[in-house]
Amino acid sequence: MIIFHCMNCQQPLTGELEPGEPLRGPERPPGHEIASPRMAQGTFKVNFDGSLLILHPDDVPGTARHSDARRLIGCCGLAGQDGPNLVCSGCGLEVATKESDCWTDNLVALDAAAVSEDPEPK
Repeated sequence: MIIFHCMNCQQPLTGELEPGEPLRGPERPPGHEIASPRMAQGTFKVNFDGSLLILHPDDVPGTARHSDARRLIGCCGLAGQDGPNLVCSGCGLEVATKESDCWTDNLVALDAAAVSEDPEPK
């Protein structure tokens, strides 16, 4: 099991996770419904170039919404198209982008460069 921590302050950003594969499901729900989460809770997948870790939206309890309202745009949720919209709740470092709008996937993409698997010694 892996717990991802903030690279800056070492606060845990996730609970225990294990590698997994994206869930397959219907293409898009009709109307303004939010899609089912892309990943099962408790799992993550490294994206194709290793720069992002794709997680279930509920697997980042150590994060908070960005203070810049321009990062939180969306009609039914967060579009995730305006830069990172989740920060470490301990120090405010930008750590992830959440997509949860009616026209996007439903996921959190942790920035691999902003996290570590184990806390660094202080």
